[in-house]
Amino acid sequence: MPTEELKEAAAKYLMQTYTRQPISIVRGRGARVYDLEGREYIDFVGGIAVNVLGHGHPDLVHAIQRQAAQLIHVSNLYYTEPQVQLAKILVEHSFADRVFFCNSGAEANEAAIKLARRYAHAKYGPDRFEIITMKNSFHGRTLATITATGQDKVQKGFEPLMPGFAYAPFNDFAAIEAMAGERTAGIMLEPIQGEGGVHVADREYLQQLHEFCAKRDILLIFDEVQTGMGRTGTLFAYQQLGVEPDIMTLAKGLGGGMPIGACLAKEPVAAVFQPGDHASTFGGNPLACAAALAVCRALLEGSVLDNAKRMGEYLLQGLAKCKDRHRNVREVRGLGLLQGMELDIDAKTVVADCLARGVLVNAASERVLRFVPPLVITQREIDKLLETLTVIFTRRATEEKAAHH
Repeated sequence: MPTEELKEAAAKYLMQTYTRQPISIVRGRGARVYDLEGREYIDFVGGIAVNVLGHGHPDLVHAIQRQAAQLIHVSNLYYTEPQVQLAKILVEHSFADRVFFCNSGAEANEAAIKLARRYAHAKYGPDRFEIITMKNSFHGRTLATITATGQDKVQKGFEPLMPGFAYAPFNDFAAIEAMAGERTAGIMLEPIQGEGGVHVADREYLQQLHEFCAKRDILLIFDEVQTGMGRTGTLFAYQQLGVEPDIMTLAKGLGGGMPIGACLAKEPVAAVFQPGDHASTFGGNPLACAAALAVCRALLEGSVLDNAKRMGEYLLQGLAKCKDRHRNVREVRGLGLLQGMELDIDAKTVVADCLARGVLVNAASERVLRFVPPLVITQREIDKLLETLTVIFTRRATEEKAAHH
């Protein structure tokens, strides 16, 4: 189906919940994708921080093929080997003792919210249920997770929202101290706010939060849906921020493109979930777990994590130089291969300019470009992005200069 025909059919048959770029992607290899017309693009979106091993990674493809031929789904009424193996590998390489599997980041965060409430209810009774989240955060699109999300634009039109959430400014410990009380069951945050414009949590702030939560028996919940699975150069972002949470959520990169989410917790917390308290029909099915196992093994046994670390530093340096040279760039911030570039112009226009030059990027907010490429990205591919941005910002500066004369 030609692209125009495809766009018309999409406009007719799909609910219009996305603003899509005007191309149809049909295949990918590594950090490159190709559209219906055969044009090549370097992918700095990575399925929105999902395709950690890039496109068509042989280990991932073979794992999915093998498992699909063997067993795709039987539900959680039975044991399956891939699920138990995946839980074991995640526990052995994290702070956690137990794992609950689901299908997405929003579901993982739902599980975390329920777990925190269940823990507080069991220990302190029904009056302790509130979760403090951060302004400018993003935790998903279900009714509970849009309520947890500290952005009005995500919540508008879906009121009344769920009770039991309060919002504190990010990186402001004094605000948490002032807000937390007898009703506070948990404090939930992203180590790096992705959708909120790529803002990194301060180490000192996290340390203060950790000590505060431990003292009050408030659960510290890290939403690592976007930062987990090697994105920041370590398997999980918390590992280089010096603080362990009580609960952590994963999704996006965990399955390398297959839908899977996970809620990880320490034993005293995890123990409050009993049979019947929470469930997911598709959660942790053999196919998704086989894919996630292939991702974990590639990250832990191969050179992918090392590459993510090196390329993250290279990308940050390149973007910082770009900022020094171009006045349209206000700030560069991030960690590893999750980088943001704040502009003084509409980011969507730069996204369109990049697309026209064969580079896929996206806007995390009105004025912030977000770069979340596959962790297998090369120096040469990063150079292409930097050259593209230089051309775009130089042209804009020239046009602005001409307009003033």
